[in-house]
Amino acid sequence: MDRNTFTGLFLIMAIIAGSIYFLKPSDAELKKERLVQQQDSLKKAGLAKANTTASAKPDTGQAANKVVDSALLKSPFGAASIGTEKLITLENSELLIKLSTHGGKVASVELKNFKTFDKKPLILFSGPQTHFGLKFAAGNTNINTDDYYFTSSATELKVAEKDSASVTLRLSYSPTQYIDYIYSLKGTGYKLGLTVKPSGLDGVINNSGNVNINWAASLHKQEKDIKQERQYSTVYYLDTDGHDDYLSVSKDDQKEIGDKKMQWVAFKQHFFSNILVAKNGISKSNLAVSTDVTDTADVKQMKADLTIARTADGSVPLEFYFGPNRYSTLKAQGNDLQKLVDLGWGPLKYINRFAVLPVFNFLKQFNWNYGLIILALTIVLKLVLSPLTYKSYLSMAKMRVLKPEMDEIKAKVGEDNPTLLQQEYLKLYKKAGVNPLGGCLPLLIQMPIVIAFFRFFPSLFELRGESFLWMHDLSTYDAVITFPTIPLIGDHISLMCLLMTISTLIYTYFNNQISGATGQMKYIGYITPIIFLATLNSYPSGLNYYYFLANMLTFLQQYLIKFMVDDKKIHAQIQENKKKPDDAKKKKSGFQARMEEMMRQQQVQPKKK
Repeated sequence: MDRNTFTGLFLIMAIIAGSIYFLKPSDAELKKERLVQQQDSLKKAGLAKANTTASAKPDTGQAANKVVDSALLKSPFGAASIGTEKLITLENSELLIKLSTHGGKVASVELKNFKTFDKKPLILFSGPQTHFGLKFAAGNTNINTDDYYFTSSATELKVAEKDSASVTLRLSYSPTQYIDYIYSLKGTGYKLGLTVKPSGLDGVINNSGNVNINWAASLHKQEKDIKQERQYSTVYYLDTDGHDDYLSVSKDDQKEIGDKKMQWVAFKQHFFSNILVAKNGISKSNLAVSTDVTDTADVKQMKADLTIARTADGSVPLEFYFGPNRYSTLKAQGNDLQKLVDLGWGPLKYINRFAVLPVFNFLKQFNWNYGLIILALTIVLKLVLSPLTYKSYLSMAKMRVLKPEMDEIKAKVGEDNPTLLQQEYLKLYKKAGVNPLGGCLPLLIQMPIVIAFFRFFPSLFELRGESFLWMHDLSTYDAVITFPTIPLIGDHISLMCLLMTISTLIYTYFNNQISGATGQMKYIGYITPIIFLATLNSYPSGLNYYYFLANMLTFLQQYLIKFMVDDKKIHAQIQENKKKPDDAKKKKSGFQARMEEMMRQQQVQPKKK
């Protein structure tokens, strides 16, 4: 063999050796290949036969398969740990639901009759962060059914009108031992029934008469302003005593509940909700909400670990609600689902529920544009409150008539002794028969109603997507100018909020003219509208529209009342009151007595010093 031949053979051997070393498959690739071979063998010959074949000819690859197959045989529900995900479609007039054979869960829900703010299909949730599984111990293994593959009795189910139908997803342990998820759907409505029914597994599942369910979903953005949407999105729940509560809306929160039995748990967004109703009640729960979501287009991530009692036959009857947060729709579902709608706290809730909402629903029957309905609602409210408005105006007119006499007292007493000055003012009020708080009290009585509307309009589903004048959607802001984000203001100016602010400033100006306010009191009223501009700029245009209308109607009321109130007559009445017997002989009000006593003590204290 000459030198050239030897060199050529040596290079060929070096190339072959290098190829074997550098091109050999990795451990992950080998494992993946074994799993593919295993799936093929399971499909063609069954699990047991595949194991027998693997042990008959023990080479290296077959030995690896033998280990995997043996582990599957020994593991509960082992055969169901391998499979291919398939989606089953359930559909009625309102819902388009996708069930997944991987976990047997509801993988996504589309509300057919609604769209997102940008007119895309409205899908409540979907994707890998959606979970629903039973957690239990089988043998020495912790099982979560969300990790296993089910088989389905159908691939598609479309229910029409008054019909109803069901589809079963089965997780098999053996041919006679399995867990069924029985989903039922009616032709109309937002409810999806689910009955979890184990069969023949009493000796397999190691637990008591309860089941533990893990439910989680990352809720997709539906509205224009995701920041505002997040402020109204969190986990709600209702206990069996009818008391509702919720986790924080402003920060990540977690809560464990074991002292009270619950009826339902809801993953609530601003205008839509996903609710799980447990017909046997929920004995324990661990709830969590987080804005730390991987997809920035998602609103919040919500989780619920629930302990639910089984019935006598071992089944677990459940029911989902996937639909809008419309008060009337939720109330029609039963189980007090309408408590999801945030109508405010304390007395505000009762004002909205028993006064504002019934009037709104009555006006809604006329099928007017919602801008006109808000106008009518504001007119009704102003008419109801008109006696208080009249009293407030009359009291401010009396104070205005007394102002020259108050200025004279101020000139005589001076400003160096404010306590004495206030005492002289009180004597004047008493002689004239004027209550200095008469103008404030009617306004204070109206304040709860004004604040109640602040909670009512942002929670009102009916305004979603409804347009009026230039406002394309009364449930969100109407940006007339956009710009880079500015602290407190945001990235836009809402035209209706701007009009509301201007009207409030004008109202403050005329109110000062009526009351005769001077000094600091004259300018304090101008600060509030500026605060409103910063606060309400991102709030629904429907809310700002209501406040704007309220200001305009107040102008009209005061203009009409002005013709009914004559300053000369008020002055004459005050002079008549002064001629009456000394008011000291009359019984003083508790407020007047306390004020005089407080001022008397303030005068005595400096003398003691």
